[in-house]
Amino acid sequence: MTQSATPANRDESEAFYSRLPVNDAFDTMSRIKSYTSLPTDWIVGVADVVGSTGEIEKGRYKVVNTVGAAVISALINAAGALRFPYVFGGDGAAFALPASYKDSAEKALSAVIRWAQEEFDLEMRGAVIPVSTIRDNGLDVAVARYRASKGVDYAMFTGGGMAWADRQMKEGSFRLEAAPAGVRPDLTGLSCRWTPIRAQKGNILSLLVLPEKDADAEELTRLYRAIVAIEESLERAGHPVPESGPGYRWPPEGLDLEVAATRGKTSFAIHKIKLLAATFIALVFFKTGWKAGAFDPKEYVEMTAANADFRKFDDGLKMTIDCDAETQARLIALLNKASEAGLIRYGLSEQPEAVMTCIVPSVTRNDHVHFVDGAGGGYTRAASLMKARAAVAF
Repeated sequence: MTQSATPANRDESEAFYSRLPVNDAFDTMSRIKSYTSLPTDWIVGVADVVGSTGEIEKGRYKVVNTVGAAVISALINAAGALRFPYVFGGDGAAFALPASYKDSAEKALSAVIRWAQEEFDLEMRGAVIPVSTIRDNGLDVAVARYRASKGVDYAMFTGGGMAWADRQMKEGSFRLEAAPAGVRPDLTGLSCRWTPIRAQKGNILSLLVLPEKDADAEELTRLYRAIVAIEESLERAGHPVPESGPGYRWPPEGLDLEVAATRGKTSFAIHKIKLLAATFIALVFFKTGWKAGAFDPKEYVEMTAANADFRKFDDGLKMTIDCDAETQARLIALLNKASEAGLIRYGLSEQPEAVMTCIVPSVTRNDHVHFVDGAGGGYTRAASLMKARAAVAF
């Protein structure tokens, strides 16, 4: 019989992520030594929208993004004060938690699966897998923290374990059932109010770079650093969100999505009226610059830009950047060479705009997070194009 963890061991395990060092230079995330393996008694979770490419082709990219971000929102609310690692993937998300949160995580994820079906007629799948099971299959899940701004840091993953978990989920293993009809996740703080952000330099590129099986670790690190060096040669490293923040108009383009996310048992119409009033008040503050207590609209929009999650490592490299044609050509030449050498496979989606989906626990704090993706399909389309390239090569 397996003995349960003692309170002291459980406390130490739950504090694991919050005690990790925070890295300030993004290029250090390409190095294995920057990462620490998750405790063996942790779990990982993965989720995505089934048929997301088809939904995006119907113009539902913002719906897909909202559902992907909802996974993270639901987990944050279920975990309370616990700090834990997560990553946004466009049409889904991945996360890791201590095993003591397994039941809470499964309930939250199952509720999101049900909500996505009932609110948007989207099929979602999700899975929760012990880290020990991943290690039994010869892979690892290691994590690092990257500081995006003074208010926010994001998790980066390596080791192959998250990608393996995603494959297992798509093959039907460890799959969670949807919660009973009518069950809703707690998506407090999830919002989609900013207008799409137009490229200023050329195109918004959503880039996905994944290692081939048995790729040499040192060669891979050199490649990642070369990609990051090209990206960081761009103004503000290709950050797609202006320093002054994204645009805001009323009524917000994504208001119906926020209504669907946060209405709970309230009728859609009544909750929409409430949000119309709240967002109009927000518009007044953003336009006038008036402060209200601890809320400073100028600082808020500046922190929104600074906090945006536009680049990450998640068993590979993902970026959504504002890129000129010359730099794009340099990136593609480098990627083609690495692909032909059998080191990586990649997908690249081009679009004129980026979109953001946000989790805002409080407008008076600087820890609000903002997930960036391309408005024309972004990471999901890049993944589809990568599969197409692989099929042609085969």
